[in-house]
Amino acid sequence: MSGVGAWIRYGDPITPDQLAFAADHYRAAILQPWETDAASELKRLRPDMTVLCYKCLSSTRDYEPGPVYSSGVSHREAEDDGGTWFATRLDGSRIQWNGYGGHWQMNVRDPGYRERWVRNVTAELADSPFDGVMADNDVFDDYYQLNLPIREAASMEDLREGLDLLVHAAGRSLNGVGKILVPNIAESRRRPGRWASHAAYGGGFEEVWLGFGPTDLFDPHTAEAQLPQAEGPGLSILRVPTDGDDSHPNFTYGLAAFWIFGGGRGSFSATAHDDYSRTQHIPQLDWSLGSPQEDPQGRNHVWSREFSNGWAAVNFNQDGRRRHKVKVPAGLADAAGNPAPRSLVLPAQRGVIYQRGQNN
Repeated sequence: MSGVGAWIRYGDPITPDQLAFAADHYRAAILQPWETDAASELKRLRPDMTVLCYKCLSSTRDYEPGPVYSSGVSHREAEDDGGTWFATRLDGSRIQWNGYGGHWQMNVRDPGYRERWVRNVTAELADSPFDGVMADNDVFDDYYQLNLPIREAASMEDLREGLDLLVHAAGRSLNGVGKILVPNIAESRRRPGRWASHAAYGGGFEEVWLGFGPTDLFDPHTAEAQLPQAEGPGLSILRVPTDGDDSHPNFTYGLAAFWIFGGGRGSFSATAHDDYSRTQHIPQLDWSLGSPQEDPQGRNHVWSREFSNGWAAVNFNQDGRRRHKVKVPAGLADAAGNPAPRSLVLPAQRGVIYQRGQNN
């Protein structure tokens, strides 16, 4: 397998060059559900790649022409059913997401909506080249200014309850036709067991690994609360935020943590906000550090781990005055082939990865 990268790719149309690059450099891919030709080509080039299609759990979009949709229930289908599946404000008006025009909140507490979502998506995926679904907007808080209470929910707890039922029903149904479900599980660190429960049908997607934005990174305790997600169950896809430049330090920061706490399982990506039209990459993304030679070693929120073919370290501290020297194993090199130092002091919220020898 070449590298540990995840290709989050549901923006502009895909080019042939991007498909070839993805096959050489990524372990997993998330595409739009109508991109079946691209999915088939990736599976032909890389049968071991996990290729997922995007589906939204919580909304429908009024601008999509079909016949394939990014939601489990199309806008027209919801209208034709009488419109009762749309969530509404207390005055009866429908709710369009703030910042995402044409996205309409659905009533995830409605059993009929959940049943139709599961039936539609399972039928669509049954004979598809996709390995499964990345189910977006498994939300925790009010990210789109729904401004609860609304008619269908007094609180976010009510919406989370509906999504919980939808995730489990969809996971069971998709698994029944040989497909996986990988929800975008928002802020699972805030509720013990949420990640493991929602990732039980094939894996989970963490869209804000170690921070909300390129300069809005988590404090060490919050970052460390996310770390069990790297262990699964199933395929853990972890995305760290950057400013869109692949040289951004968050790329290696998140990748180092991915290796230390996931041991190389799962898949990793680094992108800017909604930057899903490119092929993000750094040389270290292709490295295989091999098997862990020890458990993660930590002191004062600075962690490291040695592997059979490399070593990684990360500093979760926000304060640069919290300094801790880390000893580096011998025989390692950086991405340019330069010998690694014998020890180092990582700056705050930075990570480093070295490979044994210079086979990079």
